[in-house]
Amino acid sequence: MSNKLLTIGMATYDDFNGVYFSIQAFKMYHDICQTGQVEFIVVDNNPESDQGKWTGDFVKSWVKGKYIPYTEKKSTTVRNLVFENSSADYTMCIDPHVMVEKNGIDVLLKYYEDHPDCKDLVQGPLWYDGLDSNMATQFDPIFRSHMYGIWGNNKEAYNKGEPFEIPMQGLGLFSCKTSSWQGFNKRFVGFGAEEGYIHEKFRQAGGKCICIPQLKWIHRFKRPGGVQYPLCLEDRVWNYFIGWLEIHKDPEHQMIKDIYNHFKDKLPKGRIDTIFKKAIDGDNNWR
Repeated sequence: MSNKLLTIGMATYDDFNGVYFSIQAFKMYHDICQTGQVEFIVVDNNPESDQGKWTGDFVKSWVKGKYIPYTEKKSTTVRNLVFENSSADYTMCIDPHVMVEKNGIDVLLKYYEDHPDCKDLVQGPLWYDGLDSNMATQFDPIFRSHMYGIWGNNKEAYNKGEPFEIPMQGLGLFSCKTSSWQGFNKRFVGFGAEEGYIHEKFRQAGGKCICIPQLKWIHRFKRPGGVQYPLCLEDRVWNYFIGWLEIHKDPEHQMIKDIYNHFKDKLPKGRIDTIFKKAIDGDNNWR
């Protein structure tokens, strides 16, 4: 039996400010976060840095949450640890620079109350910085700019005010029943390629991908100090191949061809063939 109702977790890499303000916003503006029913988990992918040490002290001393240092590999897939260490019935994972609309947590928990056997991946609209009607309810499944998925807005469905199905969404905020978490592939490395892939895993497991209109979230995209974690396009291409081969188990599937065609001219000559072959062969030493 779980002893918490909801876990709010995040993975961070040198983003003390993001962790600090996201958690404090939850505690200040969402009453349930002060009731003892919500736990916080922070997975730190660079715990030995100055920001990592500040983050650890804040989470352990002030939040009284679970602080998990993790250095085995640097990857967004360390978010698996949020779900694996959750003590709650339900888990919501966010980027450590996200804030949620007032009452959004209550609406999320009401969705779970109404769907006790929920197998869904539940998300909300990305609210742009103007905090007005400009938002993205989903990712549309299109390859563009080294990425699968472009922001889209189903205004008709959003305006009805009821949860609705979406093809996919950015993973700045996502939630599910903890026991229903489908997991990011352990062969993923680096950062990127989870969007769409994790959504399809939930559908294959009998769930839906849901947008709750009242679960709006804002995301700090600007980074005046630059991105601190390592970004490598070849890591992303590897992840796309690994993830969609896991989904379709067919190297000739159209999605695999789309990945190949999108990235073939964006890598040094011959590299995409090397990456693709090692992904098929099960070779984890692909570099």
